[in-house]
Amino acid sequence: MNEGCCRGDFLFDNSLFKICRTLDYSFFRNLAYNAFRNKHDSNALSMEGKQILLIKNTSYPTKNSIYEKPYSAQLVVAALNEEHGIGPTLTEFLDNVDVPYVLVVDGHSQDRTVEIAKNLGAEIAFQDGKGKGNAIAKALEYIDLTVKYVVLTDADYTYPAEYVPEMIQILENNPQVGMVCGNRFSGQTEGNAFKGRFTFGNKLLAFAHSFLNGIDLQDPLTGLRVIRADILRKWVIKSKGFDIEVELNHQVGKQGFETVEVPIEYRERLGEKKLKMKHGASILKRIVFESFN
Repeated sequence: MNEGCCRGDFLFDNSLFKICRTLDYSFFRNLAYNAFRNKHDSNALSMEGKQILLIKNTSYPTKNSIYEKPYSAQLVVAALNEEHGIGPTLTEFLDNVDVPYVLVVDGHSQDRTVEIAKNLGAEIAFQDGKGKGNAIAKALEYIDLTVKYVVLTDADYTYPAEYVPEMIQILENNPQVGMVCGNRFSGQTEGNAFKGRFTFGNKLLAFAHSFLNGIDLQDPLTGLRVIRADILRKWVIKSKGFDIEVELNHQVGKQGFETVEVPIEYRERLGEKKLKMKHGASILKRIVFESFN
């Protein structure tokens, strides 16, 4: 990195940072950015009209070091009005996972979601319709041809990124496994993140999913997944909404791969919850539909 870009050091939340001007933004966009963890407003700053980034005073990876990894991964995040969660989510994933490609598929947010994601180096795509399924379909158009794995997560900061390296390693070591999912039922749950009617509804749908589709997963609707990119490249998506996870589970098995679950912690979301009880009907409908295909 050009040493001439550094302007000084300052102390922020007991961490030492360097302020570096992004004179060549194209160089930085493929790097794992470090910003402010647990700051809901993870913005880049501005100095003299130029965008700057806050980079931890640690060993900074070069572009070549990222591509020397035995695998390459792309992070995909579907978002709609997630200005509170998108910054902490991207920051944490970029701190924990080597992802040279970060894609945020936005559902035409009316808040600062896109602005914050751009400032953290993400590529932005706007979905054509509505719903999570439609967003993932748009994401498939942007999957880089060189990546081996795709990481899916939600934009609300509910899924910790620390589990993803282990999930990737499972795929590296087991060629018969096509997807690794984070299991919210077998890990710790923060506060009221996963209680009450939503827990009951998820377990009911999990039972229906196992009974009708023959895919035995404790948490078939989890939003944290690592999938072999080749599986996604062969997938023609039919789902429009939150039933997308059911279709993806079926697609992995249809292509002859196994799915593995790992226990994860599940946190309370930042921002307004999108999933409502009414969406359970469309998910159940997809479960029934996939059982005949």
